[in-house]
Amino acid sequence: MKSPLSPKQGTATGTATPGPFASFVRFVVCGGGVGVLSSAAVPLLAALMPWAAANALITVASTILCTELHALFTFGTGRRPGRREHWQSAGSATAAYAATSAAILVLHTVQPSPGMLTEQIAYLSASALAGIGRFLVLRLFVFPDRTSRPTTPSTAVTLPLRPTTATPAFSAAA
Repeated sequence: MKSPLSPKQGTATGTATPGPFASFVRFVVCGGGVGVLSSAAVPLLAALMPWAAANALITVASTILCTELHALFTFGTGRRPGRREHWQSAGSATAAYAATSAAILVLHTVQPSPGMLTEQIAYLSASALAGIGRFLVLRLFVFPDRTSRPTTPSTAVTLPLRPTTATPAFSAAA
């Protein structure tokens, strides 16, 4: 029986394409790892510039880094992402940022002075849902599994490479 973590073979580039579960685990590890590093980098950079500017710079850098990691490792494309993939990834990251910001805005509208624990629960819940949405967008649209779809329609007619000779049903020499 094939393990859900074992990769599918046979992509156009000859690299192994991880299955959905393995891709999700890799997505969490890569995205989470970069997220932890980013959360440490923002305050360090904020010592040199306004916090909003530091956060924006780190967000752009971490999105570019994550897109590279997701293309090469998470989804096993076997190649670095192009501009299209970077823009699509940036779009999904922007949507995730908007979702988490909206969750906090709604929380502060419903409860004007929430405690830190309540705020973290709302933020992390929204982040988890946004992360699942981002994973699906990246897996299905940005870095789709090319092995599961035919690349060209199978309507070609095969012709023999050399003419065949017919064998007579009876022999003239009797």
